Amino acid sequence: MQKLHLSLCLFILAFVSSFGQISEDYKPQSPEESEMVETLSKYIQFESVTGEETEAGLWLKELCESQGFYTQQMGTGEGNFNFSASLYPLSKQLPNIIFLHHIDVVPAENLENWTYPPFSGAVTDTEIWGRGSYDNKGVAVMQLYSMIDLLKSYGDKDMPYNVTLLSVSCEEGECGENGVQHVVNNYLDDLNPIVVFGEGPFGIREILSKTPETPVFGISTAHKKFLWLELELSIKSFGHASVTPESYSNKEMVMALNNVLKRKPKLIFNDVNTKMLKALGRLESGATKLALKHPKTFKGLIKKELKKEPELFSIFSNTITLTGISCNTNAINTIPEKVTATLDCRLLPGESSEDFIADLKKRLKNDDIKITIVGQSHDTGFSDENNIFYNGFQKSIEENYPEGKVVIAMLPNYNDVGAFRAKGVNAYSTVPIIMERKYIERIHSQNERLEIKVLLRGKQTYTDFIEYCFKQGVK
Repeated sequence: MQKLHLSLCLFILAFVSSFGQISEDYKPQSPEESEMVETLSKYIQFESVTGEETEAGLWLKELCESQGFYTQQMGTGEGNFNFSASLYPLSKQLPNIIFLHHIDVVPAENLENWTYPPFSGAVTDTEIWGRGSYDNKGVAVMQLYSMIDLLKSYGDKDMPYNVTLLSVSCEEGECGENGVQHVVNNYLDDLNPIVVFGEGPFGIREILSKTPETPVFGISTAHKKFLWLELELSIKSFGHASVTPESYSNKEMVMALNNVLKRKPKLIFNDVNTKMLKALGRLESGATKLALKHPKTFKGLIKKELKKEPELFSIFSNTITLTGISCNTNAINTIPEKVTATLDCRLLPGESSEDFIADLKKRLKNDDIKITIVGQSHDTGFSDENNIFYNGFQKSIEENYPEGKVVIAMLPNYNDVGAFRAKGVNAYSTVPIIMERKYIERIHSQNERLEIKVLLRGKQTYTDFIEYCFKQGVK
């Protein structure tokens, strides 16, 4: 085990000269925290925007191999660089607990507004700066160092489960059939997953009115599916805009879209969002507690409150967002014959795409508009929360954050774990750290950064979870 630790130190020292600026004010709590900070700083320095992940992926894979993990390549090339790093060989076919993360990050814009360059990996006395510091490289580092702990303690023992860090190129349907979908389509039997944990809700304060200082952690068991639509309308009309026809494509499209977008979304209760409200109700008091524990009885009141928070309301409704309008001419004095509009629609689990499109056609009130599906994800349903994996992760969060509470949750966006859930594998989305709102607001935005202090507790929660599963054995 000492040899493994020395190997890690030597590997990290090899990159010290290329690390981003590390403030002299930074005082690590422990050698392990220092190593985690340095590793995350280096990982951030790879500009692994979607479709350009190979260099970062190769570096991460070499790091995993240097620790003695068993790796397997599961796709190569930009946009599809995926690999697994496991505690035991996949050939042993042990039931596999998978930690999933994506290598890619969103592009960085408005560079002049960043305090530190977005791919600097700069380290201050309390923070690590850069694109991907949280999403998703910070999560990967916590998962990796948890596995390093496990390798030291269990690498030479026969345990009931394998544990795998699965690194895939990109997220949220950006890769199409590449990335996680390629892995599931081609390597599912090799992985033999019994459960998958990926990125998702973190602990956040100011959720409970009774005790706003209490952090609430969500473990997501479902997510909405995306349905991307293109609307097209063609109307022959006068070419010159000096003569305004009664009907022309741009006008009719705008009027039809207004019919759709002005309508208030319907509040829809399903198994997960209802359980979430009831769980929150058990943590409240008075009228709030009563309403949340009986959401269907107090539907009108709950809808009124939910609409004040669009992010929260989105997990109780099917949503439509107009993302683009274009026509076949850029001349300001020419009336185009054809106009197209794009809609990003997000549907709750169990909602039919066919029924949704049929309703959309009625609401447009224009039979000449052609609707084409340009992309959609599978309806992956719900994962069961009554098993040792959900319960074990909840217990591990509660042990490491005794001041916090854990509730079942659902994500408003598509998530990589859905590719596994669609195959019948229980898959959950959660990250066991507390995020203050000023950091949440920076994710995918300028000055993205992560508090250093969250790394060790996040790592320890993953470790405690696996040890809980080891003790429980296969059930």
